[in-house]
Amino acid sequence: MKYIIALTLTCLFFTSKAQELEPTDDDALLKVSVINMENKPLGGEKVSFVSEKTKKVYGGTTDTNGKFELLVPKGCTYDVRYKQFTTDTSYKKYTLPATTDLLTASYVLRVSLLKTFTLHNVFFETGKATLTTESDKELNELAEFLHYQKTMVIEVAGYTDNVGSDADNQKLSQARAEAVKSYLIKKGIATNKMEAKKFISLFVRIKVGFSTIRC
Repeated sequence: MKYIIALTLTCLFFTSKAQELEPTDDDALLKVSVINMENKPLGGEKVSFVSEKTKKVYGGTTDTNGKFELLVPKGCTYDVRYKQFTTDTSYKKYTLPATTDLLTASYVLRVSLLKTFTLHNVFFETGKATLTTESDKELNELAEFLHYQKTMVIEVAGYTDNVGSDADNQKLSQARAEAVKSYLIKKGIATNKMEAKKFISLFVRIKVGFSTIRC
């Protein structure tokens, strides 16, 4: 089955590490931290703040200390989004007060890392290990995510259906896992961050450090 996704284009304003930021008359300095359930900082995590008023997206990616800073307009309510793999998860809305004072605020996001994740838009030609072009978008997003995850290791397992012999399906499963791995390598993901294995099921499974993504 193929999935159709309607996309809305918005402006993205992601911070990069440059000079030290300071609050202004119009913008607050927002200090963002991402931690896990054990209160350990998480690096390489992308968090976005979507303005309800303008729909502009402000965000950044955490450093090795699980932190980043950005300037966002005061007097606005934001939809907070956290990206794991290829999916954005919305969190409780966050409001910055409208004040004439210079404003510095802190935002701490505590997240539970997924053990299993499913990629719904990875497709192969029937009976083959050839990825279709419809898979590009999701695999490109996965590659971008892994680029920021410096310590994450994934295990990729290819899928087949239950038609045919187990031996043939295992061979195809392995080939599909290798196809996904090869695609990610071409996108700059190091080979030592991935392991391809066969897995007969209705999905591709990617095991992450070691939890699993399924696609």
